[in-house]
Amino acid sequence: MTPAVTTGSIIGDDGLARPPWAAVDPLMREYYDTEWGLPVRDEQGLYERISLEAFQAGLSWATILRKRPAFRAAFHDFHPETVAAFGPADVERLMLDAGIVRNRLKIQAAITNAQATIALRDDCGLVDFVWQFQPVTTPVPTMHEHIPTTSPESIALSKALRKRGFAFVGPTTMYALMEAIGMVDTHLLDSHRRGSSGVWPH
Repeated sequence: MTPAVTTGSIIGDDGLARPPWAAVDPLMREYYDTEWGLPVRDEQGLYERISLEAFQAGLSWATILRKRPAFRAAFHDFHPETVAAFGPADVERLMLDAGIVRNRLKIQAAITNAQATIALRDDCGLVDFVWQFQPVTTPVPTMHEHIPTTSPESIALSKALRKRGFAFVGPTTMYALMEAIGMVDTHLLDSHRRGSSGVWPH
């Protein structure tokens, strides 16, 4: 039985400590154990994460994770050049795809962001552009409520990406991105994944 109120880690049946959001659903647990918080330093992978974080706005991450195979099929594995070339017919096709989140603004944002990703190649590229906002320190949470939802860096990253033509990149969404790609380590201190990114010490 799951405790009614718990904001610290939960010990799983394998004896490992995880946050409540990753402790029950097998798909979320697998994502937490093998992917979340690990560095993403390739353009296509980072563009995919930005896209999926945008689609997640207002929804649960579990919903997005379950739909990720369909998203990858619909958006050609988030290949920037391919998505950047999507036109009105592609938008209508995607609006009929029950496997993804059918939100016209978010679909259009994915296309816009692919175009903006390509444009950034003339500068430093998406990866270096995003990672330059890595903070000098990371949170050290022992409880879930200690984890921030925005930071000065996520606010600055949001403004910088908007200036470069990106959409659906608000400060909260960008903080979630920073957590997901290891730019900050918000694993609870007693989590078995704390310090696993290699970016931050335990």
